[in-house]
Amino acid sequence: QAYEYGHAYSDLNLKLTTGAYGASFFMLTGFHGFHVTLGSIMLLVIWFRVMAGHFTPENHFGFEGVAWYWHFVDVVWLGLFIFVYWLI
Repeated sequence: QAYEYGHAYSDLNLKLTTGAYGASFFMLTGFHGFHVTLGSIMLLVIWFRVMAGHFTPENHFGFEGVAWYWHFVDVVWLGLFIFVYWLI
């Protein structure tokens, strides 16, 4: 994402002040990047909990919750990819 932002800023002259697309691009991809980072931290915590034996076949809601969150981030990425990169 840092590479993409650098490329957009220096080569394409895309900034927050270049209009609706610039503001939308940085806002949408920034929020998505934040959620990917948060999801990665959640997966790391769940991995440690799995290694510690905190889950059973009957009691594993924390694992399911993180899986649902990660699927939400995936689906949002599909929408962002279509609207930010294909349609504009």
